[in-house]
Amino acid sequence: MGAGIAQVFASAGHAVTVFEPSPAVRATIRGRIAEALRLYELDESVAQTVEVTDDLALAVRRADFVTETAPEKLELKQSIFADLVRLSPGAAILASNTSVIPIHRIAKGLPTAERIVGTHWWNPPALIPLVEVVQSTRTTEATVRATMELLAAIGKSPAHVTKDLPGFVANRLQHALWREAIAMVRAGICDAATLDACVKNSFGMRLAVLGPLENADLVGLDLTLDIHKTIIPELDRSDRPDPYLEAQVAAGRLGFKTGAGFRAWSEDEMSALRRRLAAHLLKARRTA
Repeated sequence: MGAGIAQVFASAGHAVTVFEPSPAVRATIRGRIAEALRLYELDESVAQTVEVTDDLALAVRRADFVTETAPEKLELKQSIFADLVRLSPGAAILASNTSVIPIHRIAKGLPTAERIVGTHWWNPPALIPLVEVVQSTRTTEATVRATMELLAAIGKSPAHVTKDLPGFVANRLQHALWREAIAMVRAGICDAATLDACVKNSFGMRLAVLGPLENADLVGLDLTLDIHKTIIPELDRSDRPDPYLEAQVAAGRLGFKTGAGFRAWSEDEMSALRRRLAAHLLKARRTA
């Protein structure tokens, strides 16, 4: 995500520096940006304009806007933001790309929490328009406004999230769907491939132009209510990760990174799916 976000800002003409502590990862950043630009039919030379460093102070010393994309571990993010507050210019906006962690938890105890904001990008960053701009309890309106304007100027579709809850908006919806999907596979209602096909060949096809509440209005709220009277009591109500998901992880079935997750994946299948996704998103971007 960090390389992808850097790519978007660099493609829009901004001076970008990436901080990466791992030498192995650091050595791949420009190459990965160039590969993505080539795949997305954009100017590959942009990759060479991105500075890469292992010195955080150097990376942020003149920054106007900083985006953190570390793993989803609260203590790690808190430590990074403590460093960012100390090392970055006092007027710099500090943004977290966390997918689910409330921003007020990341900013807890920091003296300049008013300039800390959530900017939840979606993968791949160059092709998914949405960036959720999450306003925490101490984030100022000026910080939110400047962030929204910056994101709009680089071609994104920023959405102002005014309540700082885990998962924000889109991930709460996405993972509610995943919870039910995993529960259905665990219960033997269908296998994983069948479930995915049911989504892709039905309501998944219309989601790009018809959101869930638009759909409810379209079919009628009276019909929606009647349907809910039957189906809502039947939906999964787990308040913890599904045991089936925990079992997959415990068995080392992690998805693409291990070649098996809810289903087995060959290298050719993984490459083909990535290509189909990129082609679909490129087509959607051109249409938009």
